[in-house]
Amino acid sequence: MACVTTNRYPEASASGLIAYKIKMMGFSPGKQTMPTLLTAANLTKRYDDATVVDGVSLTLHRGETLGLVGESGSGKSTVARLILRLIEPTSGTVLLHNPDGTTLDILALPHRELCRLRRRIAIVFQDPYAALNPRLSVEQILREPFAIHHERPAEGIPARLLSLLDEVGLPSTALNRYPHEFSGGQRQRVNIARALALRPELLVLDEPVSALDVSVAAQVINLLRDLQQRHGLTSLFISHSMPLVRYLCQRIVVMNRGRIVETGTWDEVCTTPREPYTQQLVAATPELPTA
Repeated sequence: MACVTTNRYPEASASGLIAYKIKMMGFSPGKQTMPTLLTAANLTKRYDDATVVDGVSLTLHRGETLGLVGESGSGKSTVARLILRLIEPTSGTVLLHNPDGTTLDILALPHRELCRLRRRIAIVFQDPYAALNPRLSVEQILREPFAIHHERPAEGIPARLLSLLDEVGLPSTALNRYPHEFSGGQRQRVNIARALALRPELLVLDEPVSALDVSVAAQVINLLRDLQQRHGLTSLFISHSMPLVRYLCQRIVVMNRGRIVETGTWDEVCTTPREPYTQQLVAATPELPTA
């Protein structure tokens, strides 16, 4: 069931058009209940007198895509950076749950162990242009994670690189090309391939299609969904677009002014939002056609 809205036309916004194109591709989210992979509790980040993240707590289950949605400035990207420890929190905890039942306190790790952790959690940034070194070929870009973490896949690095390109829908000839030779959507596919290189347990997607045009964005969203289904990826998908999280995510966390205001399945959040802020987001969402 589509989100309730006052607007009948998907062309009313770019995110509505993306969602419409995704719907026409026969794309729908799945539902899974899996063991916990990551728990964040009472995350807070202050800069001088400004609190940008205020007591945020969330849980990620293995194999699910969790949507973190809110307006620009709501603090959602800061939460992602705190979880990855790209920035240090003012307070809070982030626990990574190992398959053997033990936990790893990410915020307490010393530098050496934090570096080792990086192979288990990867991120795809919003800007596909700034995220790639223009002086490196795609082959050099994709080889970097293996060099940094001293990893060698069982099939060998050359075979792994070709497999990664195939996974994201790029030809093998892309290895010898440079970022400026690709479109925005192709560059983001390279970024996704690099993020998947070491087979991470958690993939953080920080507004990965907001810089792309509608048709290309829909293709990338479908690619991400296909990868999630094929490999059982655990993903944290950050977006300001309710249509995108409605189609990609099993659960949704809504943020406003640094705080979580509502959490639930996409159906609960879209069809029966409890909080006024969530209701406003849903009301601004273009209705998706049923045919």
